[in-house]
Amino acid sequence: MKKIIHTEKAPAAVGPYSQAVEIHGTLYVSGQVPIDPATGKVVSGGIGEQTLQVMKNIGAILEAAGYRYEHVVKSTCLLADMSHFQEMNLVYASCYPEDQPARAAFAVKELPLGVLIEIETIAVK
Repeated sequence: MKKIIHTEKAPAAVGPYSQAVEIHGTLYVSGQVPIDPATGKVVSGGIGEQTLQVMKNIGAILEAAGYRYEHVVKSTCLLADMSHFQEMNLVYASCYPEDQPARAAFAVKELPLGVLIEIETIAVK
């Protein structure tokens, strides 16, 4: 049976979806954008600051579900511009110093709220 995951330590969904859903020991984290859950606003700054906030949001959801970054097996990174790839990669890598998950990264035409990055994540216990 699926379990809906929600935490106040990550931003509320900006549409009709859950922050995450867990089923059969697998956690599916919806795409996270760089919204500060304390203010409900997109963080200021560039791709580095936005990626850091996205990773904090993912970390909060993982924790709320009883997972950690080490449980992440797959991430999909959506970027507003591939010129941000290298700087995004530096921040992203800081969360996964060992045994990095599988990952895909794409440039897309546009992201919600005009943000520079969105990351979705799958974790398994």
